[in-house]
Amino acid sequence: MTAYEKPNIGIQDVQQLLKNLYENQVEDVTVVSGGNLSSVFFFKHNGKAFVIRFSDLSGAYERDQFVSHLLSSQGVPFPRSFGKGKYGNLTYSISERLEGNMLADLPDEQRSHLLPDLVKVISKMNHINVSSTAGFGWLDASGNGTYDTWEQYIVSFYQEDHTGSFWENWTELFHTTFLEKDVFDECYARLMAFSKFNGPHRHFVHNDCHAWNLLSDGRKITGIIDANCVYGDFLIDISIAESAITGHDVVQAFRDYQEQMGIAIPNFDERLLGARYYKGLDGMRFYAKMGRRDDYDYLRNYLLNLAH
Repeated sequence: MTAYEKPNIGIQDVQQLLKNLYENQVEDVTVVSGGNLSSVFFFKHNGKAFVIRFSDLSGAYERDQFVSHLLSSQGVPFPRSFGKGKYGNLTYSISERLEGNMLADLPDEQRSHLLPDLVKVISKMNHINVSSTAGFGWLDASGNGTYDTWEQYIVSFYQEDHTGSFWENWTELFHTTFLEKDVFDECYARLMAFSKFNGPHRHFVHNDCHAWNLLSDGRKITGIIDANCVYGDFLIDISIAESAITGHDVVQAFRDYQEQMGIAIPNFDERLLGARYYKGLDGMRFYAKMGRRDDYDYLRNYLLNLAH
């Protein structure tokens, strides 16, 4: 299995598409570096800043409008969505561009000052009202989870059959890359053992809130972008965000803040382990698929050395 390559679309093609959509009232179309699965461009229309993303993956962006409304209507700084469409065999999605730059681009000292705001913003997102929805795992286009339980979602997420998705034929990675089946199986067994602690808890989970998906103007967190969202235990987002600001106990900062807010977190240690194995296993196979050996080695050693 070869490494996945996101769509290659030229800036002239993007300019022409946008001119057709906005009757030539488009300017400052620029390519955005980064992004593992989408090709991304910034542009302006009537003085306002927007983002257009392109993907060749099945079901791309189908949840964008629901998630955008769910979060922005409850005060979470998440981009408003302005719809999606087709361009050849690609799907595109247009949203507003929020102020700020990626948190990952800020120096460590400046990031440190943002820890209290990061904790507040992510906690607010995790505890929005989702009572009008049901289910666990991936959100469907109507905003409901696609599984009745968290455990069902976990089993499905790591099953072999993912036809038409990014993970189609992913088990071939055991034979064609450095992904080690014995290590994967050991971590999967640990995940299933701890998932029973995560299972009773249902919140909105961004599922990808690392430093490249958090925006800041240097004074505060100005936005959260590119949700790969699920309904599940909010400790998943804490397990991801803990690497966003180095040199601090980010997990403890979340615990302290949520205690101040009166949010009880029973079985915290077990749930955090379940969250780390859930994201870590996915990270292992992702790094294998993308050919990122150093990242893979670091993560597999980290997971194997976790208490269990």
